[in-house]
Amino acid sequence: MSCTYTYPSRINNHDTAVVKAFWFAKMNGNEHVDLKTDSEYSRRVLYDCGYKSCTLRITDLRESDSAEYKFRFITDQEGGKYTGSPGVTLRITDLHVSVNSLHRYTSELWAQLECHSSCRLPARSSYIWYKSGQQVQSQTSSTYSVYFNYADSYSCAVKGHEDFPSPPVCVDGQTCNRVIYTDRSICAFKGSSVDISCTYSSYETIRSKFWFSPERSHQWQSPSQPEDLSEDSQFAGRVQVLERWRGRSTLRITDLTESDSAQYHFKYTTRNFEWRSSLPGTTLTVTALQVQVTRITVHQSDTEAELKCHSSCSPAGRLSYVWFKNRQKVTGVETSSFKGRVYPGDIISCALKGHENYGSPPVCE
Repeated sequence: MSCTYTYPSRINNHDTAVVKAFWFAKMNGNEHVDLKTDSEYSRRVLYDCGYKSCTLRITDLRESDSAEYKFRFITDQEGGKYTGSPGVTLRITDLHVSVNSLHRYTSELWAQLECHSSCRLPARSSYIWYKSGQQVQSQTSSTYSVYFNYADSYSCAVKGHEDFPSPPVCVDGQTCNRVIYTDRSICAFKGSSVDISCTYSSYETIRSKFWFSPERSHQWQSPSQPEDLSEDSQFAGRVQVLERWRGRSTLRITDLTESDSAQYHFKYTTRNFEWRSSLPGTTLTVTALQVQVTRITVHQSDTEAELKCHSSCSPAGRLSYVWFKNRQKVTGVETSSFKGRVYPGDIISCALKGHENYGSPPVCE
């Protein structure tokens, strides 16, 4: 998204210069939060700013990115702070498969399916269709007419964006073969735990089911035959599969390490079918904490510092933090921000509460 802006080149006999320009979508009190400093957009934001123009590019879009984005610039003149309002409203939407028509003949079932979104897609978009998790060759239109079986599910994606397919749907009924992952991507801190979940259904009775990671294929006896993650030595004692109700499976991994960053899939088999989808599973990113110095104020006898405990992704939920100064716990601070006086030689680090053994690398004053 782009904008252009203007300002007086000279005020009160002083030339005007822009000292800061940025995009924002939220406020922190009275402060406009630069997207580049917002952990929810970490490594996903790029500014391309020229003379009186600025373009914002956001990659790896998520539904949570739906917001109004505004441009703000600050000049070296007194009171020279300006915001473009209204901004640009961005709405992120998923693809969906709808059944436009359904016909039952004596021995066959026929349906016309459509891949669509609540946003208008480019007119010449090319599509990819999936039948029970496997790609259908030579189907590139947004509509798909097909003779189908009750057991089959159908999904679609825009070509070039295969990592973001629609959820698979049953053409008729709710008991076709399909797996729907609760989250496409999850980020978590090193040392913490994560739940990766999916819902599933099968046209026939399921004989076996388990979770696996394609990135671990080098450990399998046969690279084409996935193996149960709970039997992988890397995850020994750290994996648990929960099924609190029928048709929902949760993979829980504890004591996360950065090497656990991978894609995770659910597989099941029946007498006549095996769900081994070419559709993406859930991508897990495990990241370590870092201490970032956000502000330094130097006094005559000491220094006042504002620090932030952050990572390259922003896990969901309210988190409590622990701060350490010279390896001693700082009492009364459980937020991601720390403000205090520091002296030469001081060492500061942070950790998640309950996971103090996985703290950030220390920073020195």
